Amino acid sequence: MKPIRITNTHQSITFSRRMLVLGGAQAAVGGLLIGRLGWLAIAENEKYQLLSESNRVQLIPVPPRRGWIIDRYGKPIAINKASFRVDLIPQQLDKSHDVVPEVARLLDLESDDVDRIRRDLAQSRGFQPVSVADNVPYEQYAAITVRLPDLPGVAASQGFTRFYPGGSTVGQLVGYVGAASAVEYEKENKNPLLLVPGVKIGKEGLEKTLEPVLRGQPGGQRVEVTARGKIVKELDPKPDISGGTVQLTIDSDLHQYAARRIGDQSAAVVVIDVTTGDILAMPSMPSFDPNNFSDGISQAEWKMLSQDDHVPLVDKALESLYPSGSTIKPSMALALLNAGIDRKQIVVCNGAFQLGNHTFHCDKRHGPLDMDGAVVHSCDVYFYTMCLRVGAEKLSPMVRSMGFGEKFDLPFETQRYGTIPDPDWMMRKYHRKWQGYDTVNMSIGQGMVLINPLQLAVMASRLATGKRVVPRLLKSKPVVPQTQLAVDQDHLDFIRKAMWGVVDHGTAAAAKFPIPEIQMAGKTGTAQTHNLSAGERGDYTAANWKLRDHSLFMAFLPFDNPRYACGTIVEHGGFGAAVAAPLVRDTLTFLYDKQKAMDALNTFEQSIGGPLEDRIVRKTAAWRQANGLPPLPPTKQA
Repeated sequence: MKPIRITNTHQSITFSRRMLVLGGAQAAVGGLLIGRLGWLAIAENEKYQLLSESNRVQLIPVPPRRGWIIDRYGKPIAINKASFRVDLIPQQLDKSHDVVPEVARLLDLESDDVDRIRRDLAQSRGFQPVSVADNVPYEQYAAITVRLPDLPGVAASQGFTRFYPGGSTVGQLVGYVGAASAVEYEKENKNPLLLVPGVKIGKEGLEKTLEPVLRGQPGGQRVEVTARGKIVKELDPKPDISGGTVQLTIDSDLHQYAARRIGDQSAAVVVIDVTTGDILAMPSMPSFDPNNFSDGISQAEWKMLSQDDHVPLVDKALESLYPSGSTIKPSMALALLNAGIDRKQIVVCNGAFQLGNHTFHCDKRHGPLDMDGAVVHSCDVYFYTMCLRVGAEKLSPMVRSMGFGEKFDLPFETQRYGTIPDPDWMMRKYHRKWQGYDTVNMSIGQGMVLINPLQLAVMASRLATGKRVVPRLLKSKPVVPQTQLAVDQDHLDFIRKAMWGVVDHGTAAAAKFPIPEIQMAGKTGTAQTHNLSAGERGDYTAANWKLRDHSLFMAFLPFDNPRYACGTIVEHGGFGAAVAAPLVRDTLTFLYDKQKAMDALNTFEQSIGGPLEDRIVRKTAAWRQANGLPPLPPTKQA
């Protein structure tokens, strides 16, 4: 084979082909680059312009001011006040310099507060501030600010904090606010507002259920920054929109009066305007101070509240259930009349009633009584006898129509509505037949009868008017039209007259209304919590506190033209006429003669150790001492 001779012509052709391929490749790459640049410059222009702007400009969220909660007259119940706060920014902390001890010293923090801060720091994300203290006094705030150069990672700021003028008297009514938890943050799709220092959301009560109205809409402050995040200048701000104001039907003065009048008892009081169903007062005491929760409650205070046998963390007006005791008797009497029982028929009370091999007692020997006397003097034997004749099937519907066992449309997440039993309920619940002793127990509000204080006030309202009064708490809600109850007017007039007799010359005669021209009608109740021995019966202080009877009273006034109704249940308070009835009397007096009511309150508070605030301070100090804790600083005692 002859060797191929490569000439200059061959080399020229080969070089030209290579140049063509290389040039084509370069052109293709260049075309791609030009096309990509064109795509980025034109089609993606807006995207990268926004990214560039976000690097240059940052938006600092401005939390909205939380909406107010006010009473029916516009008086504040939950408001905002200017405050100072201190936070730690984990990303900015210097690991070689532990600032927590110095901050704790300057702010006079308790040891459990320091433990909480360190725990939060360990669990925090780098960008999420850790709260050190809210509502810091100005002197302490100033001490922090002048030392900021020596405290890396410490941020002191001014803002607003939630403030409740009524303190513990409104704790169970409004609930409280607090910083969002991790679960709440995730639930709101990682809303960045919840990470802003000082932002609080509703945790319990009205603050939680009305959160969408109260929160408002956040604003923002646009600032131009350098690549290292240093602020160059402030740009145009976006104003926040404050939360909406919520007006309640509550009369805050009356509400706080009733709370103070409860004293050191464990009780709830509910006052209703029977013409509209408006709830005027609904305190549950003892309670917690929502201001403390708003500022951040300590572990010690939480432990004190949770261990208290008077359960201050439970709203007794809506969440606690009790036997109704004899307060059920006016409704039972209506059911008896509706079933055809003659109101003049006599039953002889010898102090006891035998059913089978069991003896059911009365509080005393009443002798011969008709229906009026049985209500006025609260004779159990009369109701044992007559209710057994009629049967539970005819009793329960009447009691339910008066509000017992009913759940109401109120802005609270938790509401226990109790039980008014009947044979069908017994079979569904316990898979057994109704027995005669079930009727006997139900006839006097014992056995499986369970109610809450709100239902007791509603029953008083419906007995006063003969109409289906429906409780209302929000002024923005329309008043529910009051329909007539299926009750004969003559029967209703008779029962109201008997309830007037209870206060005039019956079991509540010692609690007569102190204004002569206004007469009050009512019914006492004493509900057993366990089977009393013969020695304990009639002695309501013999057993330890948790075994004493509950004290109940419901009332309405004026008797001849009802306007207000009230119900109260005092846990383990003893005889209804001795404890619950005076509480209702004084509370209703406040509506007609404030000075007379305040005089009675001052006398009462002096007898139990002074005003509510002073008793709370002493109680807290005693608990801390008993648990080996140092006294609270003076700034935290009030």
